[in-house]
Amino acid sequence: MSSNISQSHYSVVQRATEERRHAIAAVVDNEAGVLSKVIGLFSGRGYNIESLTVCSINKENTISRITIVTSGDEMTIEQIKAQLARLVPVHGVEDLTTKGEHIEKEIALVKIKASGPERREALRLANIFGAKVSDATLESFVFTLSGDSNKIDAFVALLRELGETEIARSGVVALNRGAESFPLNK
Repeated sequence: MSSNISQSHYSVVQRATEERRHAIAAVVDNEAGVLSKVIGLFSGRGYNIESLTVCSINKENTISRITIVTSGDEMTIEQIKAQLARLVPVHGVEDLTTKGEHIEKEIALVKIKASGPERREALRLANIFGAKVSDATLESFVFTLSGDSNKIDAFVALLRELGETEIARSGVVALNRGAESFPLNK
């Protein structure tokens, strides 16, 4: 019996210490220095930001939504949320990953230098992934692709095998699914 207790305790401890990717949304005042405070919070504590996007969310342009993608165990993510919520210009913080189902999207521009068979293969891959040709020259293509980060990663990895690439990505934007919205988005 004590073996079962030890195993279940180990499972709980293991889950709490597993690093996981999280999309965190924060609603903040849209004013100078706010983004710097948020970034300072992360860098000062050694947390990594994998993706960061910011946009104004009200008609008056006084409130912004910051979407941050980071990784950490449960305790680290809770600490990040608590510290974000304590910043003066922050009105609310939500971990979309644990809140429920959510949608994450990203946009990428991917340029590839290719000729001959590699050029045809790049067009074939773009068609498979649903990427649009945004620019074409005799030596290169620029593709626009939207989707989740894994889709974009896969597309970029395949194009890199065909030729020299240059990439610009928007960063992740995310919203909860369903009718419920972030309380301050009204």
